[in-house]
Amino acid sequence: MKVPQPIRSDGAGGPDRGPRDIMRDLENPDMLVPPATDSGLLPNLKMSFSDTHMELFHGGWSREITIRELPVATTLAGVNMSLTPGGVRELHWHQQAEWSYMLLGSARITAVDQNGRNFIADVGPGDLWYFPAGIPHSIQGLEEGCEFLLVFDDGHFSDLNTLTISDWFAHTPKDVLSANFGVPEHAFDSIPTEQVYIFQDRVPGPLESQRVDSPYGTVPLGFKHRLLAQKPMKFPGGSVRIVDSSNFPISKTVAAALVEIEPGAMRELHWHPNQDEWQYYLTGQGRMTVFSGNGAARTFNYRAGDVGYVPFAFGHYIQNTGDETLWYLEIFKSDRFADISLTQWMALTPRELVRDNLRVGHTLLDALRKEKEPVVKFPGFTYYPR
Repeated sequence: MKVPQPIRSDGAGGPDRGPRDIMRDLENPDMLVPPATDSGLLPNLKMSFSDTHMELFHGGWSREITIRELPVATTLAGVNMSLTPGGVRELHWHQQAEWSYMLLGSARITAVDQNGRNFIADVGPGDLWYFPAGIPHSIQGLEEGCEFLLVFDDGHFSDLNTLTISDWFAHTPKDVLSANFGVPEHAFDSIPTEQVYIFQDRVPGPLESQRVDSPYGTVPLGFKHRLLAQKPMKFPGGSVRIVDSSNFPISKTVAAALVEIEPGAMRELHWHPNQDEWQYYLTGQGRMTVFSGNGAARTFNYRAGDVGYVPFAFGHYIQNTGDETLWYLEIFKSDRFADISLTQWMALTPRELVRDNLRVGHTLLDALRKEKEPVVKFPGFTYYPR
């Protein structure tokens, strides 16, 4: 194994002979040896779920990245959770909205809205769900179990601080429970004495076997969306699927894009004019440089399972630095997805103004595209790993 050193190709830097985490340096080559164009200081914009605390239960596990783990991430927080076959994330609700992407396996979700209308559905890989703040719901693993990403529209959120049915029962006097439900107090002799959170149960039967008819009907806006079934927008070097309130109407506070970047391709230079960006990397590896103005820019390396973050309106791009396709999610606390392409902005600005501003010639000006291409790949002009 070649030990990397903090020495740039131009000779800047010097060897690190002291105590060090070489494996970590190998995973972060552009942090150990930043591009010469990096400058100034930006806060940390990366956190891995592998570096977080794991909560283990009979029935599954969970871990989270909140403002505690990634202080810059004020708008959104994330939870990575897995349920065994039959494992249940108990009946609960949040003060925040919950948006989820199913990573592996399948699950059954249930919910009831404020008008007594219910929703029961099965979700599989690539499916989303969204529960507005205050809507009670549950999640249960089906035959093969499941793993999913949960995103909440508040960076201070912690999933261990939600409102659960078992916790409420445990902290309500039994005579009050008796009066509320109209049953003897002994009906509550076996209720949990504390929050259950996740527990092991039997795998539920077919969806139809658990159907519950509400006199008020089902929810008018479904809580589920099949993102992978959505036709992608194809571009040289990859694809993009966008989901927001325009095609998933219930999702009023979270918008997202599922981005595919092929080897040698990149997510073009761009920024978002409406909100901070919270990222989750699904496969592959990449690097992102974030530009904040005032001469400051910083580069980070990401792998599957990492979370990235870009503050509001900061310019950035993402390159695939590996030999397999990079897939990741861009997530925003917003009802709509929005981005501004640097190339498109330049193409739709008077040519002479761009020329004189940047001191460039026709080679660049003739190549500018008026149509947005979020993922680009130009033969002979692609990035290849060192």
